[in-house]
Amino acid sequence: MDNQPTDEAEARQQPGVARVYRNEQIAVTWEPALCIHVGHCFRDLPEVFQPQNRPWVNINGATADRIAEQVRKCPSGALRFVRLDGAAAEPPPSEVTIDVRPNGPLLVKGTVHLRGADGQLIREITQCALCRCGHSENKPFCDATHRRIGFRAP
Repeated sequence: MDNQPTDEAEARQQPGVARVYRNEQIAVTWEPALCIHVGHCFRDLPEVFQPQNRPWVNINGATADRIAEQVRKCPSGALRFVRLDGAAAEPPPSEVTIDVRPNGPLLVKGTVHLRGADGQLIREITQCALCRCGHSENKPFCDATHRRIGFRAP
């Protein structure tokens, strides 16, 4: 399946539903509910990540190595990849780190188990952006509302 999302009705899918774009070498997953729209993907690798197009990921626009390198830079973990060609996958970080972004979210890297107030597992994840402004419609995850409301923090 070349450069096609696994669900042909991508435009009709609800937010939060992952889309998968694959070729013979790599499968890239995008989870819109985790995306904070920083834009590293399309600014740094525009031949692959093209938000003006549908599908927006041109999986054949660069080598699998370049795509994997760019996906690793996604600060929210909304973009992930699996190598289908036997190349090494990115190992999960050996420790958990939390980076407080100026006037923005908490960027978490490392395997974490997010639990709700009731103790129920929300998600096991290795990278995410957590809301710090309190106004996200996708709590505990950031949805970039901090930009719209002018959130400021020391």
